Amino acid sequence: MEHLTYQRKVTIMAAIIAAMFFASINQTIVGVALPRIIAKLGGMDYYSWIITIYFLTTTIATILVGKLSDIYGRKNFILAGIVIFMTGAFLAGTAGNIFHLIIYRGIQGTGAGIIMATAFTAIGDLFSPRERGRWSGLMSAVFGMSSVLGPGLGGYVVEHLEWHWVFWIFLPLGFIAFFMILFLFPKVERQEAQSIDYAGSLILTLIIISILLAFSWAGSKYPWSSPVILGLFSFAAAALVCFLLVENRAKTPVLPLSIFRESAVTISNIISFIMNAGMMGALMYMPLYVQGVMGISPTYAGYVTMPLSLCMLATSAYAGRYMTNTGRYKKLALIGMVVMVLGMFLMVIMDDIPVAVLSMIIFGLGLGLGMPVFMMAVQNAVDSKDLGVATASVQLFRNLGSTIGISVMGTVLTASITSKMNLMVSKSSSLMNTDLEPETFHGLMKLMDPQLLLDQPKLAEIRDGLSGQALPVFDQLLETLKHALSVSLSNVFLTGTVVLGIAFILTFFLQEIPLRTTVHKESKTKSESNFTYGHRKDISGC
Repeated sequence: MEHLTYQRKVTIMAAIIAAMFFASINQTIVGVALPRIIAKLGGMDYYSWIITIYFLTTTIATILVGKLSDIYGRKNFILAGIVIFMTGAFLAGTAGNIFHLIIYRGIQGTGAGIIMATAFTAIGDLFSPRERGRWSGLMSAVFGMSSVLGPGLGGYVVEHLEWHWVFWIFLPLGFIAFFMILFLFPKVERQEAQSIDYAGSLILTLIIISILLAFSWAGSKYPWSSPVILGLFSFAAAALVCFLLVENRAKTPVLPLSIFRESAVTISNIISFIMNAGMMGALMYMPLYVQGVMGISPTYAGYVTMPLSLCMLATSAYAGRYMTNTGRYKKLALIGMVVMVLGMFLMVIMDDIPVAVLSMIIFGLGLGLGMPVFMMAVQNAVDSKDLGVATASVQLFRNLGSTIGISVMGTVLTASITSKMNLMVSKSSSLMNTDLEPETFHGLMKLMDPQLLLDQPKLAEIRDGLSGQALPVFDQLLETLKHALSVSLSNVFLTGTVVLGIAFILTFFLQEIPLRTTVHKESKTKSESNFTYGHRKDISGC
């Protein structure tokens, strides 16, 4: 698509932005609403699975479609992704229990993976890495806008409408995105010489599933040392060996190992993995904290997380302009990682709304600076023929990091809550008033479920139904329960801080290759001759 006029490229970008906004707004609107949806459907133990299954299917779809889109072109895949995502969204709104919701979220994740893989790669087809910096800022702005609108809207919907509308309200936007892609996106013919790596695709899928199941079940459903968990890890290790052998012999490998010879690709993917694993504590568990511990309604919980999106929007736009103007990116990554670590650490020590908002502001500033860098570094380092699979590799490692991070954070949360709850039960006798009947007290103890903290209207209803000595006992037990959840979530945020610290250290090893001013990768000598530090070339016609 390099031959297209600049005006035509901008038109195509409008279609891509519509598709990505549709996918991202549907994700952000669900985040804040999930605690209330869980309160309605039940299944607090499966809270993390709703998120995990989404990233699991997204991860598999992303890496498989990355290579296929290099062969068949991007258009048909992004159209299929929109249809699958819309189907999953519609079905999710009809879920009758937590297990149905998990399945339908998996369908949504498949569609989202296809959309993201093809959309980001299409930008690489259209623009040079140097010019791509500007568009990466715009794409981050799309995510930022959806992050601003989604949480508040999601909270409003679950408070004033049926929760089903969280999944249905933006379906009309999906039709708009579909027809924009259908009519505006050019069709690219299949590369006839290419073959499909079925064996590699199957083995890679099995590796991803086994790893994610192991991390999801370990410490919650099964002990880490159980035969099931050890068996899954062993299977993943054996499958990885088979995958390396198959990929070395495949004519068109689903994940060419040659791209990892570039240190920029390898380091960027490792950092993306670790960074996403750490930051999920901020993005996924902050709504749980402000609603469960602080008692904030879903609507206002969205306002607490909104500063993150606004700050990410501002700094990502700056980062895009900076990379376009200078061709450099490593300094942005280092500064962004430091700021993210600081923001996450504030979440560990927060105890009121102002500190929570401040942590979101700082974390968002760092996220906007650092997040666009690693995708840009990878796309700049590979040949154009591997652009799709290289872009998909970044999405793969990001999604793996997010999924494993959520699973590990969920394990930390579950273990901490279980420990605190057991301690609370063992000390429950000290809370019993001598004037309170044992039967009434034990009835109150049965209500001490962390899931109850997510449904403030139900809590108020229970409290209004109590009187006499039962009321102060209920309030005291409720405060103890909030404290248990608070301490447990602080452990989650502390784990995220440590993980992000590791990602920051690795950023020092990122090789900075000057951003090209051409779509196709050229020889080193020619590329360097086209690059001038501190001076922006006229590349609007690339």
